Amino acid sequence: MSQPSRFYVVPTQRWYIERTVWLIAGVVILCGSALAAWAQPLWVGLVMATAAASIVVGLTGFCIVGNVLARLGFQPMLARPGWKPGDLYFMQTDAWYLERRIYIAVGINLTLASTLSLLHSPWWLAFDAFVGGAMVWFAATGFCIMANGLYWLGAEPRLVPRRAAVPATGAAPEQAARA
Repeated sequence: MSQPSRFYVVPTQRWYIERTVWLIAGVVILCGSALAAWAQPLWVGLVMATAAASIVVGLTGFCIVGNVLARLGFQPMLARPGWKPGDLYFMQTDAWYLERRIYIAVGINLTLASTLSLLHSPWWLAFDAFVGGAMVWFAATGFCIMANGLYWLGAEPRLVPRRAAVPATGAAPEQAARA
C-alpha cells in the first residue's frame, strides 16, 4: 500500500516542456490581465486564448507552445509513450491524472473569470492575475495551490510518484513484507 506524500511539488531541477509551458502561460495571463485592467478591456482575449489552449491540451494532449519548445530542444516529462525529438509533442491522454486535470481546471477558471470581467466587473481580472501568478510560482517552485487541492482529494500525479508507506513498526517496507 502506498501513502501520498504530504504535498505535491513537481521536479524543478531542469526546465522540461510542461514546466516551461506553465511559466510562459502564467506570464501571458499576467500581461493580458494587466493590459485589460489598465489599457483596454478587450486584452482579456489574450487570457481567454490561453484558457482555450489549456483546455485543448487537457482534452487532446496537443500543445502549440509545447511543440515549439520541443523544436527548441526541451525534453518532455509527460509526452505520449514513444515520443522522440523531432516528433510532434502530445501530452499523455490515457487517464485523467492530476497534471491533466490542472490544464482543464485552469482553462475553465480563466474562461469564467475573463467572461465575468467583461460582463460584470473588471475586478474579476484580479482572479485571472492570481491564476497567472500562481502558474509562474508553480513553474519556479514546483508548488501549486490548486494541484495540491486536487492531490489531497486523491488525484493521482504522474510527475511526482507516490511514496511507499512506512509500517507503524518502523521497519523498512521490504522487512514488513517478509514479516
